[in-house]
Amino acid sequence: MKIDQASLARIAHLARLNIVPSEEASLLKSMDSVLTWMEQLNEIDTEGVEPLTHILDEENKWREDISTNLLSREEALGNAPARTTSYFKVPKVIE
Repeated sequence: MKIDQASLARIAHLARLNIVPSEEASLLKSMDSVLTWMEQLNEIDTEGVEPLTHILDEENKWREDISTNLLSREEALGNAPARTTSYFKVPKVIE
């Protein structure tokens, strides 16, 4: 597939790019080489090849979601800058 100046202008318009005329030839050459490479990839026989979702064959090791109480209330409130007997005290943010 060959990219012409009209196609390049349309792509630039859709991508909201301003193409400087001095860069047009370079862009045409680059886009043409990318499309040529894609055509080469399309020629490869991928029949029976599983789609690759991850590079590594690792699987997640899930743990049980068990609720545990690691801190007592006093330990949790121990470093609070302001507190009541049972709760953190925070500045008012809504009037």
